[in-house]
Amino acid sequence: MKKILLLIICTLFLAGCGQTVVLLPDLDGHVGAVTVTMHDGETVVLDEPHQAVGTKPQSYVMSESEIEKTFSGALAAQPKRTERFLLYFYHDSTKMKPKSKKLLPAILEAYKDRSSTDVSVIGHTDAVGDNTYNYGLSLRRAQKISKMLMKQGIPDDQIQTVSHGEENPLIPTPDGHSQPKNRRVEVLVR
Repeated sequence: MKKILLLIICTLFLAGCGQTVVLLPDLDGHVGAVTVTMHDGETVVLDEPHQAVGTKPQSYVMSESEIEKTFSGALAAQPKRTERFLLYFYHDSTKMKPKSKKLLPAILEAYKDRSSTDVSVIGHTDAVGDNTYNYGLSLRRAQKISKMLMKQGIPDDQIQTVSHGEENPLIPTPDGHSQPKNRRVEVLVR
């Protein structure tokens, strides 16, 4: 959210200086909308990617090269996109699936590349079992991954370990339904 706010502040500042306002997708690729009030009070709504408005109220689409040339300083100051990793587990277990184990080096690489100090480890389960049991199981999964990351050198005060139990499923299912994609730990490296 801070990242989006920074971009909006930069563009509004530019608008106040009689410059150009351009709407860029957020870090997740989502395009919102911005209403720009011109000096004469007329408003222009920007709701398409790369849509821009200058000193005249007609909007236009800026090319990527034009955006890079005009806003290179602001673009360089943007934080990197959050890296998201999904690690899957066997049914009713804290044992990770082999393909997921192979992602651990990539998590560490993302942590080092961005000089991160903010890693979230979020445990999940499918909808088999009661809520209390699933909360505990997803916490044990998340704690296991957190310990593995700490052993690889990520300080414990830079890792937030959270349990969502069967809440926030990747694939919604009825209660009591097994879904392997929901038996996971999400690791977010910011």
